[in-house]
Amino acid sequence: MSTCPRGTIRYTVKAGDTFYGLAQRFNTTVAAIASVNPGVNPNNLQIGQQICIPVRRTVTPCPPSSRYVVQPGDTFSKISQRYGISLRVLLALNRGVDPNNLQIGQIICVPRRRKRSR
Repeated sequence: MSTCPRGTIRYTVKAGDTFYGLAQRFNTTVAAIASVNPGVNPNNLQIGQQICIPVRRTVTPCPPSSRYVVQPGDTFSKISQRYGISLRVLLALNRGVDPNNLQIGQIICVPRRRKRSR
C-alpha cells in the first residue's frame, strides 16, 4: 500500500484484529474501512499488513496554536504529563470531550508552555 487517502490513517494489523474490532476501536464502520481498502480480504487479515482506517476529526474550539491531534496510545494523563499541564486544566479546556474515549485524529485543546529564557 502506498498512501492512505485523506481522512484516514495508516494502521498495521496486529494479532486478533478484525474489521469489526477496528471499526469499534476507531469509531467508524466496517463498510467505511472496507471502502478505503479495496482488494483487502477482511476475512484474511495478515499480521503486519498495512491498511487504512477512516477517522473523524472532531474539533474542540481553541486557538490554532493550541490544537493537538490525538495519536495512538494517547490518554489525557499522558498528554498532560508530556506538556507539563495539570490534568484538571486539560479537562477544563476540553469540556464535552470524553477523556475515556479519545479517538485517534480527534483534535483537542492543549496549551503550549513557553520556554523560559535564561
